Amino acid sequence: MPPALSWARRKGLSIAPASGPAALLRLASFRASKVGGLGSPPHPHGHKPSLCLPRSNSVPLSESPPLNSTKFLACSTSSDKSLLHPQSHRPLFSNPCRIYTFLNRYHRTYATTSTMTGEARPKRKQSPVSTSERPAKHLKPESNILSTSDETTTNGAIYNVDDEEDITPVVALGTSQTDSPEWQATIESVVKSVVSIHFCQTCSFDTDLSTCSQATGFVVDAEKGYILTNRHVVGAGPFWGYCIFDNHEECDVRPVYRDPIHDFGILKFDPKAIKYMDMTELKLNPGGAQVGVEIRVVGNDAGEKLSILSGVISRLDRNAPEYGEGYSDFNTNYIQAAAAASGGSSGSPVVNISGQVVALQAGGRADGAATDYFLPLNRPLRALQCIQEGKLVTRGTIQTQWMIKPFDECRRLGLTPEWEATIRKLAPKETGMLVAEIVLPEGPGDGKLQEGDVLLKVNGELLTQFHRLDDILDSSVDQTVRLLVQRGGQDLEVECEVGDLHAITPDRFVTVAGATFHDLSYQQARLYAIATRGLFVCEATGSFKIENTISGWIVDTVDKRPTRNLKEFIEVMKTIPDRARVAITYKHIRDLHTRGTSILYIDRHWHPKMSLAIRNDETGLWDFEEIGAPIPAEPQVPRKADFIKLDGVSQPAVAEIVRSFVRVACTIPLKLDGFPQTKKTGFGVVIDAEKGLVVVSRAIVPYDLCDINITVADSAIVTGKVIFMHPLQNYTILQYDPSLVQAPVKSAQLSTKNIKQGQDTIFVGFNQNLRFVVAKTTVTDITTVSIPANLASPRYRAINLDAITVDTGLSSQCASGVLLGEDGVVQALWLNYLGERTPSSHKDVEYHLGLATPSLLPVINKIQQGEVPKLRILNMESYVIQMAQARIMGVSEAWIDRVAASNPSRHQLFMVRKIDTLPPSFTHENDALEEGDIILTLNDKLITRISEFDIMYENEILDALIVRKGEEMRVKVPTVPTEDLETDRAIFFCGAVLQKPHHAVRQQISKLHSEIYISARSRGSPAYQYGLSPTNFITAVNGVQTRDLDSFVQEVKKIPNNTYFRLRAVTFDNVPWVVTMKKNDHYFPMSEYAKDSTSELGWKVITYPTKDEAAADSSNLTAEAMDEGAGEGASDVEPDEQR
Repeated sequence: MPPALSWARRKGLSIAPASGPAALLRLASFRASKVGGLGSPPHPHGHKPSLCLPRSNSVPLSESPPLNSTKFLACSTSSDKSLLHPQSHRPLFSNPCRIYTFLNRYHRTYATTSTMTGEARPKRKQSPVSTSERPAKHLKPESNILSTSDETTTNGAIYNVDDEEDITPVVALGTSQTDSPEWQATIESVVKSVVSIHFCQTCSFDTDLSTCSQATGFVVDAEKGYILTNRHVVGAGPFWGYCIFDNHEECDVRPVYRDPIHDFGILKFDPKAIKYMDMTELKLNPGGAQVGVEIRVVGNDAGEKLSILSGVISRLDRNAPEYGEGYSDFNTNYIQAAAAASGGSSGSPVVNISGQVVALQAGGRADGAATDYFLPLNRPLRALQCIQEGKLVTRGTIQTQWMIKPFDECRRLGLTPEWEATIRKLAPKETGMLVAEIVLPEGPGDGKLQEGDVLLKVNGELLTQFHRLDDILDSSVDQTVRLLVQRGGQDLEVECEVGDLHAITPDRFVTVAGATFHDLSYQQARLYAIATRGLFVCEATGSFKIENTISGWIVDTVDKRPTRNLKEFIEVMKTIPDRARVAITYKHIRDLHTRGTSILYIDRHWHPKMSLAIRNDETGLWDFEEIGAPIPAEPQVPRKADFIKLDGVSQPAVAEIVRSFVRVACTIPLKLDGFPQTKKTGFGVVIDAEKGLVVVSRAIVPYDLCDINITVADSAIVTGKVIFMHPLQNYTILQYDPSLVQAPVKSAQLSTKNIKQGQDTIFVGFNQNLRFVVAKTTVTDITTVSIPANLASPRYRAINLDAITVDTGLSSQCASGVLLGEDGVVQALWLNYLGERTPSSHKDVEYHLGLATPSLLPVINKIQQGEVPKLRILNMESYVIQMAQARIMGVSEAWIDRVAASNPSRHQLFMVRKIDTLPPSFTHENDALEEGDIILTLNDKLITRISEFDIMYENEILDALIVRKGEEMRVKVPTVPTEDLETDRAIFFCGAVLQKPHHAVRQQISKLHSEIYISARSRGSPAYQYGLSPTNFITAVNGVQTRDLDSFVQEVKKIPNNTYFRLRAVTFDNVPWVVTMKKNDHYFPMSEYAKDSTSELGWKVITYPTKDEAAADSSNLTAEAMDEGAGEGASDVEPDEQR
């Protein structure tokens, strides 16, 4: 057996035969991420959550095939990595493609191509702890509800029996068998007060991205209903959640306090909602935390609702853990113990044997070590007492970060022996002092304190502990305090005015043009040692999508006017009309040395309202109000433009074709049809300058719910609209108003003859830098292909097309262009094709292929005559088989001879690989094709070329001669109208985007369960929290069958806000399940997008009224915050707009 075959069979791979439908045929140049192996990727479509996580079938890079496997990988080259298409087994060759992760759970991920956002560079000294060893907050993402995009194996197995040794066993957690009766009694009492918190941070704010997660809390006031947990659970922004008690009673919780600095927050619940257990509360005892004390951590560790972990306190003087770029606590000591807590235990009580809470679980090592970090309870106890008494929780600051430094470091900083002796005598247990680490510019301590100052006294009191410093500052807001510090061995006394910490902690934000803004917070300012002022973009999306980086921008000016704070920004935005293009200047918080400038297109039509959200601590909600209606767009005016002159290009045809290229920018307000991006840019070819017709790749303009801006000669910008989208061949035809362009635009002359293999041609394209490039080349191959399906989330792909490849390296660099003859005639379009997402790297594959122009001419001619083509297609996908396979499957010798005579260059026929699932509205009485049929003729015309299928476009019924199961037969085959294939309606409900199943879904599925398909969902929404994932179908609401969007809307309108309801759903792979969800009209009101030919936008937005007058605006959706079910690595960030 050949080594490659042996290796592949050991890995469980199917090996394609040397020829035929699974032949390894070389395809075009394209971009893709490196592939980890040749195994079929797991099918990710929705399955019900299962206890056992499946294992991936992909082969790691370390287990590559033997080096002498050239016969198996017959068309591999040393520079190519191959990927077997899991359906047709065609190999597809790739080059790396830079597609970046949109986010990770708690730390923002930035595109590395940004010129202003390099590696994190805090303005303090480098942390001695490496990034991989940093502590982690102990939140538990809602991953126990397995996303339907997760790793279900292709054959549906739960796990591979051969790999059982790799499965982590489930261990029962509880008190140790050696625990004393005292500990047993303590634990039985404590667990009644511990709750599991399930929550959503509904939108990005300050250091937090929108997310859904689990954590722990415990009751500290049973009568008034207060729960203590972590601040990184409550979050700085909008919060929505509920808690579950030990007896599985559930009630809503709302925030009443989140500390600006320290990692604690207080939630409130209604004690009357708990009916089946006696409420108990835990007492806080800050003084009970001592070195050597045995403790138990009782909480929702690993998302298991209740677990009990034991440990012993080992330190009381640890500095606050640094979590990285997100929220971090500071200006407090932390308690350390080895308890091995993990995700979900954030907010757990740390109790002693008496049942008193001595600390609050906050975080722990992220590298597998058992070390955990607990927050002391001095400040939480004070805050709780203030709230119980109805007082404000005052918080004072001099905007200085202090750190605990041991005496040996303090001596090196200049602490004199006299002061050290005094402190050791008066505080014999102390081993260190407080030292200034960061003094913020323009703060109360600026110019008075310096980094490295050793704190001795405050208001004449010797001070070595954080909690006492907090006591003094919190009781001295708007007053002056005296600090005695030692600097370089010299005593220095300074006076500082104590500021209000709440005043520099944002409690409001503005959403406009699809982005979210607030004043720069003390948290961000402290992290980067900058002044607490400036306009911070916490979600740089929509019109303010800057350099493909989701947040971290500080905007200095908008439309040449300063925006030093949120108030100034609001006034500026009130004066900017819809569709205006304005210049903004900005800096990234990581790189304040570099100022950037960009031109932004302001969208106030898809996002018409400017909303101000203000935190309401009485209700626990954020109240929204409209603060600025949009100004109508100004009329477009004609612009002059001239095209570039190419230097050094000898071919006149190339110099002329420059005038036929325009740049196309597509901005998408709502994710539909599984498309992963919200902004795409590329180049189109003008096919009729008089009518303003442009042809462009459908990977750039995927559907017509979008804004299209066309730039002519890099100068004149005009709006465009979609005229036609081809359902199979990956092109879209746009139209702009040519009267607005005063430039010598030239219509490209399209060839009426198909380009041939081996023919010389001129490759003209635009590279990654959007530069015009030219190369003489040769057509290497013309192959009938289908772009591989994206298994994670069906999305538009081209099928049944003849793909052209050329012999030049520029073809892999250019996503847009043409193949040009010496006479200036365009022989083929060079287009980018969106492919699959690889299971190993979770990155999108993009193919670059040529499409011969004759196939476009019938469509273009109709459009030029004022008629929108209404094509009909065969609802099937085919692939090529060679004569050897055809003979085996029953094709007669006579037909094989006819094929050879009809197509001397390609001896091939077509076999039906997959039949599309028809919509319920489509019925027919004729026979249909079946999978495995070999097509001989259509309407008595022999079919050996893909272009010969064009006969289907104009015929409702085709007379087909086929070979089925070895027998020739004639069948009447209906064609399908393409008007119903495009999406014309979408419902946004509880964070989920619902639509009828689009064409790609019908291509991949065998049965449509309903006309309600989940296309995307928003982070931080009820859909995200309760596991209502993309690629699922909804079939019933509260037991009432809902087969289409109308019936669904009718039923969900009956559901009151903040109440549970049942949805019956079916996964993509036919598994029925039921999900219970709670409706949230405050943050996620229902809205509808519907196609409307009378609207200027082509679509209209319908809002559904709610009784909540302070609810969020349903039209202010953030498409970039949606995931379309493409699995881990789903990204809305591109390295550049060209892709």
